[in-house]
Amino acid sequence: MKCNENNYIQRLQRQKEDALEFIVDKYLPLIKGIAYKILSPLQNDGIIEECVNDIFLSIWNHSKKFQGDAIDFRKWICAIAKFKAIDYYRRTSNGKEFSRDIIEETVEKSAEDELVILEDKTELIRLINQLEPVDRKIFIMKFYLGLKTEDISKKLGLTESAISNRIYRGKKKLHTKAANLDFGGSLV
Repeated sequence: MKCNENNYIQRLQRQKEDALEFIVDKYLPLIKGIAYKILSPLQNDGIIEECVNDIFLSIWNHSKKFQGDAIDFRKWICAIAKFKAIDYYRRTSNGKEFSRDIIEETVEKSAEDELVILEDKTELIRLINQLEPVDRKIFIMKFYLGLKTEDISKKLGLTESAISNRIYRGKKKLHTKAANLDFGGSLV
C-alpha cells in the first residue's frame, strides 16, 4: 500500500518510512517557516536545519501519541515545531548545550493539551498587542523568548529597573484585562 492523503497519519503511526517521506514533502515548507521565524535572529542556518530535522524526528518518534484528523495533525506538528524552535533558541542564546531529554519533554503533551495551550497563547498575544509598543517588545523578549532582564535592557537601551517596572505595570494591566475577559488564569 502506498502512502497518500487519506492514509499518511495511520502509516506514520505504524512507522512506515513512506509516510515520513510524505509528511516531509507536504509539511517541510511549513515546518521550515516556523523554525526560520523563531531562529532567524540567531543568524545561523545550521541551527535552523538541525532544528527542522529534530522536529521531523520528534514527529516520527511521537506519532503514536497523535489522535485526530489531518487538520489536527497540522496543528499538532505546528505546535511541535514552534516549541522545538523556541527550545533551540533559548539554548543557543543562553550558550547552553542542547539536551535531548529537555527538548523531548515539550512534545509529551497530547494534541488536545497543545491545542488548549495554543488557544490560551493566542488570547494572551491578543492582550499583549494592546500594550504600548515598548512594553509589547519587553513582554515578547521576556516571556516568549525567555531573555533575561539584563539582555533586554541592553537591546532596548533602558535600565534594568525600567524594564522591571514596565513588566510589573504591564502584568497588572494584562491581569485586569484578562479578568474582564474571564481568561481563567492569573498573569501576576
